[in-house]
Amino acid sequence: MTIIFIVVISILAAVVGYLVSQLRLRSQVPESQDVPDRIDTDGLVTAVKEAVDAQVARAAQAALQTNNELAGQLIDQRSRTLEEQTKSLLRPVAEQMDQLKTSVGDLRSTYEKNKGSFDALKESLIHQINELNSRTGALAGALKSPAARGAWGENQLRNIIDLSGMASFCDFSEQASAMSDDGVLRPDLTVRLPNGAFLVVDSKVPLSAYLRMQELEETTAREAELRSHVKALQSHVKSLSDKRYWALFDDAPDFVVMFVPGESFLADALRSEPGLVDEAMRQRVVIASPMSLMALLLTIARGWQTTQLAENAERVEEQGRELHQRVGTTLSAMAKTGRGLESAARAYNEMIGSVESRVLPTLRRFSELGVSGAELPEVKPIETSTRALTARELEVAEDMDVSSESEFK
Repeated sequence: MTIIFIVVISILAAVVGYLVSQLRLRSQVPESQDVPDRIDTDGLVTAVKEAVDAQVARAAQAALQTNNELAGQLIDQRSRTLEEQTKSLLRPVAEQMDQLKTSVGDLRSTYEKNKGSFDALKESLIHQINELNSRTGALAGALKSPAARGAWGENQLRNIIDLSGMASFCDFSEQASAMSDDGVLRPDLTVRLPNGAFLVVDSKVPLSAYLRMQELEETTAREAELRSHVKALQSHVKSLSDKRYWALFDDAPDFVVMFVPGESFLADALRSEPGLVDEAMRQRVVIASPMSLMALLLTIARGWQTTQLAENAERVEEQGRELHQRVGTTLSAMAKTGRGLESAARAYNEMIGSVESRVLPTLRRFSELGVSGAELPEVKPIETSTRALTARELEVAEDMDVSSESEFK
């Protein structure tokens, strides 16, 4: 646009200069000159205007073409720059998309390969769930019988005792009996404690109402059966408290354990009656689920371990004392043997001295008289002495020997 303005101004300046010069020439021409000889000013202005318009149009067209070319070049350059920037920005996304495509392909191939094993696992799980449901139904049906419930509770009790390690660290007896004023009482389990006392465990928990509740779907009926289950537990707690098992065994804890063979049996009862455990404790009855009973038995097993360690330590002390005494006796015998060897060595040396001073001179006179036999061997005295024992155990052993000998005398 600046070039166009410059061109237009130049043309206008030229036209104005030309017109001014023509007017000057016109003013200098005499008036007497003929009219045909005058310059056609209007035609000249028109021609100049047309020339200026044509020149301006060509200049504008050239400037527009130049601007269009520059704008096209600038747009092309910016487009290439933007394209490169866009490619650089989208390149990581494209790489991640390629990686994602590869991963999806791998997952699809892996899924196709493992589809058969997934189907087999699904069928196995369905079979196991169906089998579990059938066994659960059979167990629920069997638990409707009081005898079956009692056997199941005792079996649960055996499993917990085995898992807690009481079979190895504690003596227990099932179906033990004790005499009371009301006759013979027979608890389900009596656990012997490290101090010789017995802990009584009962597993005859009523579950009829709870099992009936599991067969119902209506909420009101289920709540009614749950309340019946709580009342049955409370009644059984009262019955155990009245039996006073702890008074029938010496040094027994002043409570009895009421074993509930299922966590849900106790949890649902506590949900309906939160104060059930506190009420039982006030009657000296501890309600124990399988996990709490296992914790109790593990604690008792730990006490048995400590007791056995103490007993073993006493046995080790006794064995060590006996071994110490026996070693002392052995050392005393060794000392006596050493003293005997020293006495024998002195007697041997004295005998050699006697032979050399009294026997050998007489034998040499036989040689001087011409009566000689084989040369007599040289007999040397024993110069090595035995090593004396200086251990303190020997002194203790000698004192014990002296005391024993004095007692014998």
